[in-house]
Amino acid sequence: MPTHVPTRDAAELVQAVRKETAASGNRFLDLLESGDVPRERLVRLAGEQYRILGSDRRSFALLASRYPEPPAGDMFLSLAQGEGRALELLRDFAAALELSETDLTAYEPRPPAQTYPAYVAQRAAFGTAAEVALAMLANLEEWGAYCGRAADALTRRYGFDEDAVGFFRFFAEPPPGFGEQAAAVVAAGLEAGEDPADMARAARLLHAYEKAFWDALADGL
Repeated sequence: MPTHVPTRDAAELVQAVRKETAASGNRFLDLLESGDVPRERLVRLAGEQYRILGSDRRSFALLASRYPEPPAGDMFLSLAQGEGRALELLRDFAAALELSETDLTAYEPRPPAQTYPAYVAQRAAFGTAAEVALAMLANLEEWGAYCGRAADALTRRYGFDEDAVGFFRFFAEPPPGFGEQAAAVVAAGLEAGEDPADMARAARLLHAYEKAFWDALADGL
């Protein structure tokens, strides 16, 4: 978003960024829904997510320490706790794939699939609370929809039970109160004079890196 474009409020900025980063398709999930993703690629999904969750958990904890005052501090602490819960649920998915904790730890991640957590870590160290809040808020609906599709496909096409897909169900719905907290953090950033162009750029990049994650899972299929 160019810096000269006026932004009346946080809701307007979120809407503009969501429109700009609208989903453009997800080949991996298309293949998953048709039953054409082999088991070894599901192992890759679990392994990549294991790395992402651990990284994001630390990133959100760092953000909470950098911005401890509410609503930012509360929001980032909640997100860090959510990543911890998601990690527990991911282990159930891994177990359904006969993967142990040792297997997950030994998994060698693909660089394109890890650009998302790398960028979150960068923003956690050098970005602002409002940048991260906008990026997460703008991409939340798309990520949740993808997780919902994954859970449905894994149960319908691959025979996983609900315990095994709990990780995906967990992310299919937004964390309680997150939308309001994130919008408040974005609004505070705007009121403090942060450039909406910088905030929108963070959201665009995060969206691109999430797409890179899914593309990496579909690569070669």
